[in-house]
Amino acid sequence: MMSASPPLLFLPDRDGLRMDAWLAECLSDRSRTFVQRLIADGRVTLSGRAVRAGERTRVGTPVHVDMPPPEPVDAIPQDIPLRILHEDDWLLVLDKPRGLVVHPAPGHPDGTLVNALLAHCGNRLSDANGGLRPGIVHRIDKDTSGLLLVVKDNRIHDALARQIARHEVVRRYLALVHGTIREDSARIEAPIGRHPVHRKKMAVVATGRPAVTRIRVLDRFRTSTEIEAELETGRTHQIRVHMAYIGHPVIGDPLYGPAGADGRFRGQLLHAFRLDFVHPATQKPMHFETPPPPEYLAAREVLSA
Repeated sequence: MMSASPPLLFLPDRDGLRMDAWLAECLSDRSRTFVQRLIADGRVTLSGRAVRAGERTRVGTPVHVDMPPPEPVDAIPQDIPLRILHEDDWLLVLDKPRGLVVHPAPGHPDGTLVNALLAHCGNRLSDANGGLRPGIVHRIDKDTSGLLLVVKDNRIHDALARQIARHEVVRRYLALVHGTIREDSARIEAPIGRHPVHRKKMAVVATGRPAVTRIRVLDRFRTSTEIEAELETGRTHQIRVHMAYIGHPVIGDPLYGPAGADGRFRGQLLHAFRLDFVHPATQKPMHFETPPPPEYLAAREVLSA
């Protein structure tokens, strides 16, 4: 884990500051998210021991930071069409099509949204999440369509990440799920972590991270329900896991859906239709909505017949 270059040395000049906030000031070209990752990885030490993000500074006590080597950027620019709903000097809002992977990963080395962003933005993307995920402040699954924020500036990335952590960013989804939900609305609060057996899956587990999803029924069909889901937290596969947990998995979900499910629908019928946030640079409230794609509408028509 150690870097090739010697650790950086910083001396606090004030008492009582949060370690992650103070270091983000010291490392002015890096975001607080990046600094928190350094701390979580044990790369920030005080008197030979790893510090905690919420630990407080002490004047004159040296803090050492072992910077990681630059992550190799394997992603290459590719001319892939993007549906851009908004773009300015700091960020973009995109409508991602179903089937497009957000960033390169094993099994998907290229042809991703990141490859398209590199072609569109060049090097004008934040690097707070590393070289393989430039500009990505939050993500949606390959087969989930809809709204996605992309950030060009590290400070804006940090500010938006904090808005998300404080539940100030509104992210609402449309979904078609199995079965009839009797309640008109519900709040699902159940911790999510890695599945204890199936390592590609997430699950509701006691040791998981807190996760909250609010749902509202929009329509009921003979064997299915259309819902609006709002994320309070943003765990991996959160809506898919929570809906499966309450017995109403998203239709077409190959990972969390029931065995032997209707083969007419491939890929989860889940669409990120609304996104609200405060623009960190202009302080202007931003609101975006996008209608579901044709495959979602076609499935809805079949289910409502």
